[in-house]
Amino acid sequence: MTFPPAAARTIWDFLQDTQTSPEIYDLILTGDLGYTGSHLLYELLEKEHGVSIESRHRDCGTMIFSIKKQDVNSGGSGCGCSASVVCSHILKEMEAGRLHKVLFVATGALMSTTTSKQGSTIPGIAHAVLMEV
Repeated sequence: MTFPPAAARTIWDFLQDTQTSPEIYDLILTGDLGYTGSHLLYELLEKEHGVSIESRHRDCGTMIFSIKKQDVNSGGSGCGCSASVVCSHILKEMEAGRLHKVLFVATGALMSTTTSKQGSTIPGIAHAVLMEV
């Protein structure tokens, strides 16, 4: 799975570049790492950088899908989950004043039928966006 390393690197780089810590964000949101990917993200950040985001983190995929009620395996589309959650729930929460500072790390896969048929790994990508009111 390539998403957690890309997300971990992006989050770590963002925190370093802005000289901030996870505690200053109301929410650190990822696209669709799912349950397993989210826990791998926590493990990578804690082991490699000594940073814990678990209390601040939510994942769009786990917010939409229920691992107990649906057979979603690794979740859905990162871009679809991100757009659905951010544009409906998160922006309303910010507008209502319940969230003020959200670090949104859009995660996704760079899918290619050619590379997957050749047995290559699927590269992951993550972009950090700071949303603040």
